[in-house]
Amino acid sequence: MVGKSIKLRAVELSDIDLLYKWENDTSTWQLSNTLTPFSKFLLEEYIANTNLDIFSTKQLRLMIEINDSKKTIGCIDLFDFDPQNKRAGIGILICHEDRNKGFATEALDLLIGYCFNILLLKQIYCNIISDNLNSLSLFKKFNFEIIGLKKKWIRRKDDWYDEYMLQLIQG
Repeated sequence: MVGKSIKLRAVELSDIDLLYKWENDTSTWQLSNTLTPFSKFLLEEYIANTNLDIFSTKQLRLMIEINDSKKTIGCIDLFDFDPQNKRAGIGILICHEDRNKGFATEALDLLIGYCFNILLLKQIYCNIISDNLNSLSLFKKFNFEIIGLKKKWIRRKDDWYDEYMLQLIQG
């Protein structure tokens, strides 16, 4: 999937070092409910299985790459893929140094098109911690609606945080 400034592409074995870095960045663990680090071995096994169909794995990770430089700046995921009920969850990660440059907006736009036009989903959703104002703004820009609030859902060292559930229903 190619956009104006980025493309979404399949995960390659050459992405192992980036994935290792991102998956083991403890500052983002609360976003993905991660509690333990990932080994390169586990990530290699994951990459080896990315050739499997989303209908069998129920998930899909796509790398976000800048068109001109071929620099990989993040990833966007579909998870909890449910073909029976035509829905999936979305998660997105952009490297710290590449945030606030419009890349997440373009990546989300491409993925929404893929979800509704290729996978023929009826709805997509995301979960966003209440203090992540950039992500809330991003998803609201695409008309995702807040459909629920999970109070004191996410614990960090210092406190408990609410988490919003947002949903976009096609037609």
